[in-house]
Amino acid sequence: MSAPSSAPGMQPQRFAAYLDSLARAAGHADRAIPLRSYCTGLLLSGERKSIEPLAARLAPQDVRRVHQSLHHFVANAPWSDEALLERVRHSVLPMMKRNGPIVAWIVDDTGFPKKGTHSVGVVRQYCGQVGKQENCRVAVSLSLATEQASLPIAWRLYLPEIWAQDRKRRKETGIPREVPFATKPAIALQQIRKAVEEEVTTAPVLADAAYGNDGQFREGLTALGLEYVVGVQKSTTVWRPGEAPLPAKRWKRRGRPPTLLRRDKHHQPISVKQLAESLAASSWENVSWRQGTKQRLHARFAALRVRVAHRDYWRSELPTEEWLLIEWPPRGERTDKILARHAVGRCQARGVGKIGQAPLDHRTGLRRTEAGTGIRPL
Repeated sequence: MSAPSSAPGMQPQRFAAYLDSLARAAGHADRAIPLRSYCTGLLLSGERKSIEPLAARLAPQDVRRVHQSLHHFVANAPWSDEALLERVRHSVLPMMKRNGPIVAWIVDDTGFPKKGTHSVGVVRQYCGQVGKQENCRVAVSLSLATEQASLPIAWRLYLPEIWAQDRKRRKETGIPREVPFATKPAIALQQIRKAVEEEVTTAPVLADAAYGNDGQFREGLTALGLEYVVGVQKSTTVWRPGEAPLPAKRWKRRGRPPTLLRRDKHHQPISVKQLAESLAASSWENVSWRQGTKQRLHARFAALRVRVAHRDYWRSELPTEEWLLIEWPPRGERTDKILARHAVGRCQARGVGKIGQAPLDHRTGLRRTEAGTGIRPL
């Protein structure tokens, strides 16, 4: 009987076959050896993963030649990162799905702290790795998650508007003309559309408030027929449960018939924070969902059907109702720390707590390991 594929002796063969498949996706045969070397170097011990220390570990006696080969492959060779990620997905996803189905599409961004001003896209902006504003670059990613693992299937460097509009820096750094400025939610939506077009197995889309607060992002997900669980800020406005904007004014038989929804001084939406503070005690339910580092994580939650009110006075059709999942911190904390961050979109009513909270733990787990590559355990 042959040894199982997970046996130690088979691992080098599996890794070599995996790198061969990536080399084919890289295109020209001259890129095969540097690609294998680069991937091998990333897996070797040592904290620094830039080209020079990788070359020193791979070929201590021939550092200069290997450095030049790796640098050309990474910086100049015209291989497609999208083609490589597609090959990775086709290789890895079937293995992931053996242990369970895809339960979430995770939208996130990863910050890379940088010194200086010459690296493409570097500006002072929020960096998740350090938890504050810092000089860094940011990449937007889309990952697929099962209960056991996650796999990034799309990455794109965010090009800030100040970079996109600077012709001199674009020319110096070789940014293609066809790469325009796009917001992070717009980039994420492009990645999601491409995944849908390629018929990737769908699942609820998870994202934090940096994406969930963007109405066009949510509307884009709805247009694609995708369920979503996204964060929103506590200042987000909604209509109280059972309420909606006023219908268009009655037509007086003169001019064009009015079509836009309305508000008046007596009929206004409220913020999610105001809604949370107005709820009766019976509206809240204590929920405990997993073990934390010190104790089980728990909070009070309320699930409500609401209509988002952002600029609905420019709409002619009534916005659909969505689930809003509000989290209130444990008792004893000040009320100004109310978190209204989990807007449960087009998910089914059953199991709102499970749908709204458990998949968000996947995103939390992904954030803890965002410095990694490939399949990242949650």
